[in-house]
Amino acid sequence: MCLLLGAAGVGKTLLVKRLQKLSSGDGKGDLGEPPPTRPTVGTNLTDIVAHRKITIRELGGCMSPIWSSYYGNCHSLLFMMDASNPTQLSASCMQLLGLLSAEELAKASVLILFNKIDLPCYMTMEEMKSLMRLPDIIACAKQNITTVEISARNGTGLATVLLWLQNQHRHSS
Repeated sequence: MCLLLGAAGVGKTLLVKRLQKLSSGDGKGDLGEPPPTRPTVGTNLTDIVAHRKITIRELGGCMSPIWSSYYGNCHSLLFMMDASNPTQLSASCMQLLGLLSAEELAKASVLILFNKIDLPCYMTMEEMKSLMRLPDIIACAKQNITTVEISARNGTGLATVLLWLQNQHRHSS
């Protein structure tokens, strides 16, 4: 099981829909226009087929107080942040620190997604890493942490996310 977490409005639902479309074809086709989304209230389960079935459980950002109820059976974690919203950065960093300190997630691999790089006002990954002191966080974390810049809207970086998921779930059921 893969958990997809992040603050409200960062693009989690669009990411899942795009990954599902990307994995359903040859992975090289045009993603087309972004599908309509609405804020997730509760949880969405989506199966992605990437050499094997990977189930992604997306939890709405408004559910962050009870995210820990879903940590069991989590093999990997996608944590999404909005690179175009500097005012949300500190709250997202606190959420990430909470996730990384959770004992149930100690063995989960983590992919931090810096989304919305298609917007003109986005912060670069280097700016975000510096503001969050991400190198220090990674050095202290028990988990294997990877970062990637993406745009769920236009598809930039989604092939990298799909490959990461494939690699993390290669030997899991």
